[in-house]
Amino acid sequence: MQASTRTTLIALIAAAAFGGFAATLIRDGLQAPVRAEPLPQAATVPMAASLPATVEGQALPSLAPMLRRVTPAVVSVHTKQRVRINNPFANDPFFRRMFPGIPEERINESLGSGVIVDAAHGYVLTNHHVIEGADEVSVTLSDGRTLAAEFVGSDADTDVALMKIPVPGSGAPLQAIALADSSTLQVGDFVVAVGNPFGVGQTVTSGIVSAVGRANVPGVGYQNFIQTDASINPGNSGGALVNLRGELVGINTASFNPRGSMAGNIGLGFAIPANLARGVMQQLAATGEVRRGTLGIDTQDLDDRLAASLGLAAGSRGAVVTRVHADSAGADAGLRPGDVVVAANGERIADGESLRNFQGLQPANARVSLDLRRDGKPLQVQATLREQPRMLAGQQLDPRLSGASFAELPEALRRGGVSGVLVEEVAGGSRAARNGLRAGDVVLAAGTMRAGDLPALRAALAEAPEQLVLHIQRGRGQGNLLMK
Repeated sequence: MQASTRTTLIALIAAAAFGGFAATLIRDGLQAPVRAEPLPQAATVPMAASLPATVEGQALPSLAPMLRRVTPAVVSVHTKQRVRINNPFANDPFFRRMFPGIPEERINESLGSGVIVDAAHGYVLTNHHVIEGADEVSVTLSDGRTLAAEFVGSDADTDVALMKIPVPGSGAPLQAIALADSSTLQVGDFVVAVGNPFGVGQTVTSGIVSAVGRANVPGVGYQNFIQTDASINPGNSGGALVNLRGELVGINTASFNPRGSMAGNIGLGFAIPANLARGVMQQLAATGEVRRGTLGIDTQDLDDRLAASLGLAAGSRGAVVTRVHADSAGADAGLRPGDVVVAANGERIADGESLRNFQGLQPANARVSLDLRRDGKPLQVQATLREQPRMLAGQQLDPRLSGASFAELPEALRRGGVSGVLVEEVAGGSRAARNGLRAGDVVLAAGTMRAGDLPALRAALAEAPEQLVLHIQRGRGQGNLLMK
């Protein structure tokens, strides 16, 4: 036998022997019982988040059973707004005769979402910004029926609006979502967002609660948001954020994306907590408006310099009371200039803005507990908030302001850095008008006293000054007006 043939034969015999040996090992391994050896403590790694196997003892292999109960209560909201066209040719008789079809107005349409929360009364919650300025609003149910909606009321500063739709006399009845206690929501809880993004039709996305109590979203009013990584896109506004029991925990309101919707979802969605929405809804249903509470105090942020002068450690944070207005909730509670508010109802107060945000989320007559630092020592006081004034007539403040009405600035403007009082209306030919005051002006100060809000403006004019000078902002410019 040749050497090459003998070498090949030896190789084949060896391969066959190894193959049989390997097959025997594999067979024995498959037949042997599998043992789950525990990992050493040092090797333990956190497990990835996963859906629970059961909810309240019920197996949950799918979200479909829960969504079958929820989705009929989530509606699409269609709005129409008539906008007059500023066409210079429309007022010319010649062009109107030559072109009789020149349009004088256009119709702007938009789309959002809403949630039926009371089937018996036909109440639908949505966002204020969804229906703001609309002349007509209609609601499309999940089964395709479209119903005209009646505006009940809205609150721009919390972005909550309430509508009413007729209860159908025939066909399937309305279905509502029960409101959960959103105060029990925790970071890591699973949530599902339902709405009509981009107008493509009812869509469901899921995620977890990323944070609660968010109050640092730019350009929005009073805030106490639920943050979630469930996709919230344009058109989702006003839709439902529900827990795995199908209860409403929030109203989807915004997604934060510096690049706009073209960048897609980046996992930063925000929802108004159900407890806040419930409180606003109850006020809107009863009176059509929201009455807020206030302490009636002026504050400034606590910094290290102020902390040292007040006997507090460096790095301390809070809202320093600088003025307590007469006949206010703060005066009744015994607050004094120099007090530092560090918590309200157990919620940490880091600065004057967070205290203002806290007050803006409380109804009038609410009882609140304030944790203070007075002369460097802890102190707790109880206060009953008074109603925050919404508007003051100029005549009530000073005769030289007759004909003007003043209102609080929208909270979104305050978060943009503006602090003052809005001139809401000025009657033509009035004393205020002759003095040069215009609707839309923002009063920043009266004389040497800052007018950060209506109580501050009223306090500044409590003793009528001999010469009344208003420092105002008009558009992007500022200047002084002498009121005669």
